[in-house]
Amino acid sequence: MNNFTHWNDEGRPKMVDISEKDITTRTAIARSIITLSDAVYEAIQQGDIKKGDPTQVAQIAGIMGAKKTADIIPMCHPIMLQGTDFQFHYEKVKNGYELHIQATVKCSGKTGVEMEALTAVSIAALTFYDMCKAVDKTMVIKETYLVEKTGGKSGTFVHK
Repeated sequence: MNNFTHWNDEGRPKMVDISEKDITTRTAIARSIITLSDAVYEAIQQGDIKKGDPTQVAQIAGIMGAKKTADIIPMCHPIMLQGTDFQFHYEKVKNGYELHIQATVKCSGKTGVEMEALTAVSIAALTFYDMCKAVDKTMVIKETYLVEKTGGKSGTFVHK
């Protein structure tokens, strides 16, 4: 088990020691896509979602999720985030719409913020679903993935 970074010499889980790593500016962009019906899209556009604006609530929940990542992903280090922002984009598709939720997370630190960005869009997508499920429960949370990351020893990654 010595080849695994998150296992100690006794074969037990550990949090990786990052004390010797350099502090660099790190960013991560993640995206999640939700399919929704015409009925949900129209209800949103007309302000008919009884719980309120689902993207505003989803954005707040996503920011909170990014900040709590180390509490729910066991091997993540607590990170002092310096920025978390969201973009929401609806796209018309054959059977309704897709909502593209994108989060950008930044910090200056010794470890990356990929998990924080992925957690942010995941929590935002779940919150969006919760806000709109009274209109239509057939929404599907589809792809959730890392779009890009910068900083750190491994450098830049761009999803192709």
